[in-house]
Amino acid sequence: MTSMDQPATTMAEHVAHTVRDFQLQRTGHAPKSVTVVLSGGTLVITLHEALTPAEMLLSQTTEGAEKVQVFHRELFQSSVGELRSEIERITGVAVREATAEIETSTGAVAHVFTTGTMVQVFQLAGGLSAEQWNGSQDKST
Repeated sequence: MTSMDQPATTMAEHVAHTVRDFQLQRTGHAPKSVTVVLSGGTLVITLHEALTPAEMLLSQTTEGAEKVQVFHRELFQSSVGELRSEIERITGVAVREATAEIETSTGAVAHVFTTGTMVQVFQLAGGLSAEQWNGSQDKST
């Protein structure tokens, strides 16, 4: 199939695919799904069911959950440069800040939940119009 035969994707789909591949490359485990939301200059990327079965098991204790959270924060911080560059390439807008938090186990404390969902937030340096965000992009880029 040539690039002309491939259906065009939205910017959100392109970001989601890139983030999914990046997570798989980093951890060896792909999330079940990826959600991408743009609100003003804030790009929120949610990786659903991003933890491995072993990480989910470890997260059943408070100490284990903390270890998983620290591991994923450090992994994100050590490798975010490449992902940041890809998001800038796709959107055409510089990323001002990037951070990640992971939900690991049940509890009343903020940022400690049961789903294994990872949320990545990118604060963009400028805005994108709805037309830019929702418009199609050729898959060959």
